[in-house]
Amino acid sequence: MAEPGTRDLLSDFDIFLLGEGRHRDMGTCLGAQVMNIDGMDGVRFALWAPNARHVSVVGNFNGWHGEQNQMRLRGAGIWEIFIPGLAPGEIYKYEITGPHGVLPLKADPVARQAEAPPATGSIIADPVMPRRAPPLRHAQPAGLNQPLAIYEVHARSWMRHFDGTSYNWQELAARLIPYVQDLGFTHIELMPVMGHPFGGSWGYQPLSQFAPMPESGTPQDFAHFVDACHEAGLGLILDWVPAHFPGDAHGFAQFDGTALYEHADPREGFHPDWNTMIFNLGRFEVRGFLIASALFWLEHFNADGLRVDAVASMLYRDYSRKDGEWVPNQYGGRENLEAISFLKELSNAINERCPGALLIAEESTAWPGVTQPTRDGGLGFTHKWNMGWMHDTLNYLAQDPVNRSYHHGEMTFGLAYAFTERFVLPISHDEVVHGKRSLLGRMPGDEWQRFANLRAYLGFMWAHPGKKLLFMGCEFGQPTEWNHDAELSWHLLQYESHRGIQGTVRALNHVLRSEPALYQRDFDPSGFAWLVGDDRAQSVFAYLRMGDEGAPPVLAVSNLTPVPRADYRIGVPGGAWREVFNSDSLGFGGSGVGNAGTLHAAPEPSHGHTHSLRLTLPPLATLILRQEP
Repeated sequence: MAEPGTRDLLSDFDIFLLGEGRHRDMGTCLGAQVMNIDGMDGVRFALWAPNARHVSVVGNFNGWHGEQNQMRLRGAGIWEIFIPGLAPGEIYKYEITGPHGVLPLKADPVARQAEAPPATGSIIADPVMPRRAPPLRHAQPAGLNQPLAIYEVHARSWMRHFDGTSYNWQELAARLIPYVQDLGFTHIELMPVMGHPFGGSWGYQPLSQFAPMPESGTPQDFAHFVDACHEAGLGLILDWVPAHFPGDAHGFAQFDGTALYEHADPREGFHPDWNTMIFNLGRFEVRGFLIASALFWLEHFNADGLRVDAVASMLYRDYSRKDGEWVPNQYGGRENLEAISFLKELSNAINERCPGALLIAEESTAWPGVTQPTRDGGLGFTHKWNMGWMHDTLNYLAQDPVNRSYHHGEMTFGLAYAFTERFVLPISHDEVVHGKRSLLGRMPGDEWQRFANLRAYLGFMWAHPGKKLLFMGCEFGQPTEWNHDAELSWHLLQYESHRGIQGTVRALNHVLRSEPALYQRDFDPSGFAWLVGDDRAQSVFAYLRMGDEGAPPVLAVSNLTPVPRADYRIGVPGGAWREVFNSDSLGFGGSGVGNAGTLHAAPEPSHGHTHSLRLTLPPLATLILRQEP
């Protein structure tokens, strides 16, 4: 029998699928795989480097000399070797001789564990995983008629030790999960946990598409965190970056001495905004690598969904480029046909293998059909961030109330297109950095008014059609911008005003979960009706939300001036209406103005209804009322 080091290790079918870019289980095929061959324990290494002349595995086990463990070339540019005696925990890299000489030592693109920066080695991962709790995926694709309230988290700066060091996954499980559970969110969304060399990129420049960031613990530790989320009834969404990667010498760039993962032409392969390299999605092998990565986080770690970063930069060849700095597609247009094809292939693969998983696009343009099925010509995402709604409404709230009448349309315009896609309303990390100020810091007026504005805005957002996303710290009114090198300002919760914001979010999530009218028809125009959309003089907005048959309708009213208004008449379906949320509640730090208890609609026609309510509108506040049975 041939020695393991001299015979084929991967099957011919593996080689075929890798060459076609259709190997969906790359995380258990390429890279370092612990196994037993012919009674010998060791590790099989496999690597895609089609233009390399020689490839060796190096590490402490061979003194980092490439002469000893030279790999064999198979078809499709795949190199392989079995090294007996190696075990999990060993650090390794690849020594590659390209067409023009020996390259800097390369980390493994498919490593499942990596050294913590500034070290750059790959680590042979222990294949043993903890007991897995099943993912929280709904029977209907992506739970489209379910409440979805997402708490966005940067894991390394949510909370820290007294000495400034970050929590690990076990500590986050113990502190973060109960906190999010108490506030009533349905999901945690983690900014990229894939290993990345520079913390200042917040994870959006990853080089480890299969390995959790080592600073927070082992892959097993991360798997325990995912399980803890599921056991607490929380879904987990991971930010994922298939658009670009940093040019660090140990990474993907010029991996085998050629532009392998990236485009050779800098007009296609270099991103001027981020000084990064752009994945060449015209290569089947690169597409297969990225799709296998996406599936790995959903299948291996049981994540409930992915939020795909920077989709707009992928769709347009001229994104952030001047004339002459980009290459048109084969038809002379600006659309990136290869990226479009990739995104469709990605969504089809996830839909087939992980039914019910969320696939959310961060896409800031008017590209049509982002959330339409691929069979209908769409990209196949389950949801899309509504960046326009976010920009318009935040700009409105930043105005002094005396000037808001001139910006009234910024609060209503989002309903002109609210049902063209399945939208998430995102107040994300991008809105509280780089001089934009914190969410609370954007609000005008004195201290009381700033907090009242924020509570009213959150109420408007939670009642508005679309799923919800809120970045950490916004839920208690952090007054300063987010700093990724420090924890949130938890000490502020000693003050009633900040506890009031936190209580507002908790109450809104409770109302969201308990009122089907606020989520069942988020993407159906039949679930929404304007009642007052044109009262710009008083800056009042009122609308009905309707759910499926049998769900009581909900009335939302926002008064976005500091003037309380008595006997404000709004037409509604007849019957009794109970105030279930008031952002001006004393318990939230408000003035206590409102409509306590239950009101009965009088037979006075208004706003197209035969009955109406005469409401007291608190200053700078949002009310939510439910029709009683």
